[in-house]
Amino acid sequence: MIEPTRPRVLLIGLGNVLMQDEGVGVRAVERLESRYHLPPEVEAVDGGTSGTELLAPMRGVERLIVADAVNTGAPPGTLVRLADEEVPAFFQTKLSNHQLGLSDLLAVLTVTHQAPRHIAIIGMVPHQLENKLGLCEETEARLEEMVTMLLDELAAIGIHPEPRDKPLPGFWATQAALEAKACA
Repeated sequence: MIEPTRPRVLLIGLGNVLMQDEGVGVRAVERLESRYHLPPEVEAVDGGTSGTELLAPMRGVERLIVADAVNTGAPPGTLVRLADEEVPAFFQTKLSNHQLGLSDLLAVLTVTHQAPRHIAIIGMVPHQLENKLGLCEETEARLEEMVTMLLDELAAIGIHPEPRDKPLPGFWATQAALEAKACA
């Protein structure tokens, strides 16, 4: 049996979309996918609050790009990019609610010689972490900048997704709009 070709790049959005800005990573990847056609060498995954379920898709990819909410002590809305050798330092202080799971997964992949060769984390410091679906206005206003950072990360390795003629509706964006409408 021939094993299917693995994507060169895995783009994972992490976060709990039920905790407002905690879901910014998922929403950034969703927005990117809704507006651009990703080439076959890029796989986008809604990692949500997953743990070991992400081990299989991460195994053996060349590049891993993670979008997530991060707590750096910087003002809310601050955008952060960490890559390669900066990532281990990132894990010395807990900056993300998903960091422990991601750190553990990367450790397992390293021990088994299946870790991504390059890793980048694109994050945003959250404004609000309430039990609410949808991003707060301030985070929503900066979401496009986070998407641009993800596109820049892809462009730096020679991948230029083509814009869609018409954006697709994002599942979580649609659900947040429906909740907002129902609560109005």
